[in-house]
Amino acid sequence: MTLNPGVPRLLRRLNDRSALELLISEGPLTRAELGERTGLSKVTAGQLLARLEERGLVHVAGERAGGRGPNAALYGVVPSSAHVAGLEVLPDSITVGVADITGRVVAEIVVDPAGGEDPVAAVHDAVQRACASARITLGQLRAFVIGTRGVVDPRTGDMRFSYDLPAWHTGVLASLRRSLGASVTIENDVNLVALAEHRHGAAAGHDDFVVMWAGVGQGLGVMLDGRLRRGTTGGAGEIGWLPVPGEPLPDDVGRPQSGSYQRLVGRKALTALARAHGLVDGDEAGDPEHPVAAASRAGSVAGLVEAAVAAGNTGFLDAVAARLAVAVAAVSVVLDPGLIVLAGDVGKAGGAELAARVETAAARISPSRSTVAATGVTGNPVLRGALVAALEQAREQVFSDTV
Repeated sequence: MTLNPGVPRLLRRLNDRSALELLISEGPLTRAELGERTGLSKVTAGQLLARLEERGLVHVAGERAGGRGPNAALYGVVPSSAHVAGLEVLPDSITVGVADITGRVVAEIVVDPAGGEDPVAAVHDAVQRACASARITLGQLRAFVIGTRGVVDPRTGDMRFSYDLPAWHTGVLASLRRSLGASVTIENDVNLVALAEHRHGAAAGHDDFVVMWAGVGQGLGVMLDGRLRRGTTGGAGEIGWLPVPGEPLPDDVGRPQSGSYQRLVGRKALTALARAHGLVDGDEAGDPEHPVAAASRAGSVAGLVEAAVAAGNTGFLDAVAARLAVAVAAVSVVLDPGLIVLAGDVGKAGGAELAARVETAAARISPSRSTVAATGVTGNPVLRGALVAALEQAREQVFSDTV
């Protein structure tokens, strides 16, 4: 029988990749522990560690006291073997996070995009500043993932359009890659939130779920069978355009904020709902320091929801939940995801109390029951999702070719 000489090489590569993933997920391990978890003999595990150590991917990170013999060396992944950048781009700010290959965030900055007329220059400047803060060079970044409001073409990876970021259009991706390198990805912001919830939040351990973003704008991030579903043109999840009985249909889809569901749950609608439920009465309006009055003046729907939870205004919360339940019911009967995570400013402000009310309200109008959970991601969810995606890309690059 003729043996394929590539098979041993492939097996070594698979073993190396498995070992590196274990060292990241479980922390430093001894040679014996690594062998036990991978099913490799001590000799093979030792050869593997020597190979990875020679490549600069693992190092001795400490010792573990044993029995009567000498302490066993603990091996861990070298954090500086690669770095990645995640970004959230908004009309008035660019947030950049830099993480090492283990996922530890080593720098996070927020910069003003200076009008946003030149998105490539603004992003390049922001990344350079983040690298300086992390004390690394631009060349040490192995992957960049950028989260934006808008529709990304899943075939080309380029921006199709963004109402909030008009300068982000077809051609921006190629320009960013010329400026930063080939490993640049643009992704819809709510899709990145879905990645963050899957790795760090309420959807951990679930491969079928939907993130429902409720805030100034509305959106969905859909994950089925452990994969993001973007649709043919990247428009999957534009829930703001969902037709809603009683709300006018848009006569021009080129006008932002004109979708029926957006009209039902947007800032103007929920602010009017708050007033109808007495969240801003005469006494509160006369007290500029009152949190409800301040939230109303600022137009902060999330502030109103948070104040309603604190004040126990169940009427307002039930009314908001009934409106959000329209989208939950629609998603449940079409996708039946089993779990819907309520995220965004409103979802975060309402927390578990609002999520429970939405679940109850949706159950009254949908035969397909979905659990509704509040977001479990701390910090900036778009940025955290961007770093999750960037780390997956970088580890694929670094870990897949070790032999």
